[in-house]
Amino acid sequence: MQAALASLRALAALLLAASLLAPPVRAQTGDPLAEARDVKQWLWRIHEAAGRRNFQGTFVVSAGGSVASSRIVHFSEGANQFERIEALDGYKRQVYRHNDLVHSFWPQSRVALIETRQATSQFPALLSSGAEHIVQFYDVRPVGEGRVAGHDANVLLLRPRDGYRFGYRLWAEKQSGLLLRAEVFDERDMVLEASAFSEVLIGVKPQPELVIQAMKRIEGYRIQRPSLQEVDLAREGWTFRQLPPGFRHVSSVKRTMAAEAADALTQRSTAVREGGSSLPPTVLQAIYSDGLTYVSVFIEAYDAALHRREILMAMGATQTLVQRHGDWWLTVIGDVPVATLRAFAGALDQRR
Repeated sequence: MQAALASLRALAALLLAASLLAPPVRAQTGDPLAEARDVKQWLWRIHEAAGRRNFQGTFVVSAGGSVASSRIVHFSEGANQFERIEALDGYKRQVYRHNDLVHSFWPQSRVALIETRQATSQFPALLSSGAEHIVQFYDVRPVGEGRVAGHDANVLLLRPRDGYRFGYRLWAEKQSGLLLRAEVFDERDMVLEASAFSEVLIGVKPQPELVIQAMKRIEGYRIQRPSLQEVDLAREGWTFRQLPPGFRHVSSVKRTMAAEAADALTQRSTAVREGGSSLPPTVLQAIYSDGLTYVSVFIEAYDAALHRREILMAMGATQTLVQRHGDWWLTVIGDVPVATLRAFAGALDQRR
């Protein structure tokens, strides 16, 4: 997620890879309609639990030979969500979220980034839409039961119906539906990225004041507030001839930020921009999703001093394609196969 600008997923991405022993397969009911309803119900429960359940725990993510852990606390009160994420590895950083308002703190550099963004692509909020759309492009089926961090879980397998997406194995806690573990695998069934709670308490007492108070402690920090403007991609002069199957437009924004804010965002990335470590001061971002995963397309003016060469790179499940597009520099990032990134890049047209 995470320099080229990996979909700006908030830092914490989790991970403990528990053992890969196959769980026992649950007996089938013999009724395809009943099984389909059961699968859709579990997908919906996973989606709802990430936002409405109160929980706290330690999660880790392993990808591309790297492992990072974070501590997460999540509270829900009515329509409000509160979250605190603390990185336990690397640079000290804390992220606090109240609904869409996010404060990120780097204590060592004394920089605080205040921005508005959604958290739907973060584990454990893996799903971004209803199950009806997801089952059109993934063959979803229960494959047994397991245990994660001491909790009993149902295991779901999501195998893609085409080559435009990766597959998933999901471990959802039986009682709450909270996603405890997730694996992303490719067409050879090779695990590219594993995320899981190493320990988690579900149903903790909500204490939103802990998040609200921490978000107010900005004394002594250099405050950066990136400007975020929703835009119409077509009015900005861009269009896609045809999107890969199943992907829908989520949002298009224009980000303008000071240099220090750009550097702070870069520290949260997993990919490294070729030829430089900073993001550009202004960039157009269009986000697309198939309901389970995301693809971000970044468009910026070409700068020969900054954009030295085109690249294709991978970090776990996250693939990054960077290339020149006439007078523009294009970065496409997503937890999808390279073919999907190429399809997005190849379909982008500039309206004259």
